Amino acid sequence: MPAPSPHAPLAERLRPRTLGEVIGQQHMLGEGMALRLAFESGQPHSCILWGPPGVGKTTIARLMADAFDAQFLTISAVLGGVKDIREAVERAEVARSGLSPQRTILFVDEVHRFNKSQQDAFLPHVESGLFTFIGATTENPSFEVNSALLSRAAVYVLQPLSEDDLKLIVTKAQGIHAVPAIEAAAIDRLVAYADGDARRLLNTLETLAVAAGSEKLTEITDTWLLKVLGERMRRYDKGGEQFYDTISALHKSVRGSDPDAALYWFVRMLDGGADPRYMARRFIRMASEDIGLADPRALRLALDAADVYERLGSPEGELALAECVIYLAVAPKSNAVYKAFNAAKAFVKKDGTRPVPMHLRNAPTKLMKELDYGKGYRYAHDEEGGFAAGESYLPEGMAEPGFYRPVDRGLELRIADKLRELKKRNDQKN
Repeated sequence: MPAPSPHAPLAERLRPRTLGEVIGQQHMLGEGMALRLAFESGQPHSCILWGPPGVGKTTIARLMADAFDAQFLTISAVLGGVKDIREAVERAEVARSGLSPQRTILFVDEVHRFNKSQQDAFLPHVESGLFTFIGATTENPSFEVNSALLSRAAVYVLQPLSEDDLKLIVTKAQGIHAVPAIEAAAIDRLVAYADGDARRLLNTLETLAVAAGSEKLTEITDTWLLKVLGERMRRYDKGGEQFYDTISALHKSVRGSDPDAALYWFVRMLDGGADPRYMARRFIRMASEDIGLADPRALRLALDAADVYERLGSPEGELALAECVIYLAVAPKSNAVYKAFNAAKAFVKKDGTRPVPMHLRNAPTKLMKELDYGKGYRYAHDEEGGFAAGESYLPEGMAEPGFYRPVDRGLELRIADKLRELKKRNDQKN
């Protein structure tokens, strides 16, 4: 990869030239990790790089081309079409049949923007080995990439850059004198604003460098930063106290069954720059922790809202999350499952390892049957009402722990009635 011009954009001047220079993604690029092993194998393979903007998808694809001494061709699915695919195929054929045959890596940015027929156009050339296909997408490839193409490509999931990663990028920019000194508070604000996106950070640094140069500033302060960027900056630090205070207010509003307050805090977080995917994960947690079996539909709705957001993205997918948060707020509340799970964990942690009763053991072999594994087990489906009254499923000598105690709300009212009926039948049998 040739050195960039000193007049090139900052993102290009700081683009890694070797795998060791890549910032972030160590879960894939660290020693012994999947993508690092792919680089070291000597044999490129087709893959999909899935992750949010500005996390290194294009850089990794270029480094792969360098590692395998391959021709690097790129197509933008936003701007390109079948004509671009045809031209890439022709260039790959020329490279393969020349005096010094060369591999080709074809990088397709925003591959999810191509329709089915356009994606299908890659298949015969991937299968023939004419080129190695690398697709980049910000959307879930399970939904957006054809199954035929997806089955021929490994999927690597890239993560947003951490605060430390982003601060290292700032340091590197200062190291090449691309930006002046920056006050620590201003760096923290820039990192929060970047929200894991290196491209956003670098573009912002470049804007600040130009503005600071015109005003002949030797240091960028937090006050000046806010004056220059204004509404572009986050309204709260994504990793700071206000962020966690706001998500706490949202969670407690849902738990308190106030849909207006829940919606207000949800929109406040979106307006402040919170990742909707993070919000979706929190809603799934709320459905399990605060609603549970009082309304099992809540968990399904939370999962569906997360899937809808993955399909539609922002802003369309945010409506599904809004529907979800309102439903969670008005649903009947129960933390019985949450408490039961924690009680069971605490019990198992301090209790000994009790043996499985013989009648509950699996008996797949003749020897096990001769040793009485499974002997006396009563098949519940063959019993009256599908319930083996009087049967015990706990280790011998263990008292009924009573972990799960349903509340008197929602579906758990009926669950409690059912458990009382079954206990009565057990008592009568015993």
